[in-house]
Amino acid sequence: MEELVTYLARALVDRPDQVELRAQAVDGGTVLELKLAPEDVGKVIGRDGRTINAIRAVLAVAALRRGAKVRLEVLDDRRGPAAPSAPPPARPPESSSAGEPDAGSGTSSVAP
Repeated sequence: MEELVTYLARALVDRPDQVELRAQAVDGGTVLELKLAPEDVGKVIGRDGRTINAIRAVLAVAALRRGAKVRLEVLDDRRGPAAPSAPPPARPPESSSAGEPDAGSGTSSVAP
């Protein structure tokens, strides 16, 4: 199955020599981690994830025929080292004059 994923990934990318696949046994199955050149990650993922999902579907059928559980992950080095994401900064509350109704005032602040 590793050969299948490697073959498909190398066929899609501009730098096939930088395609690396690592297999790890996890919870009764295998996790395949696909590492690519940063500029090739989008080619393998595809628009809205369609390409990687198609590869995963083919891999799922191959794994099912062998009675194995396999999961495929694409490692994305473009994001930098894994760091916990910080919440967005708090926005100050919008001020409104006391006594003025917000809805139904008859005026709109939306530009045409």
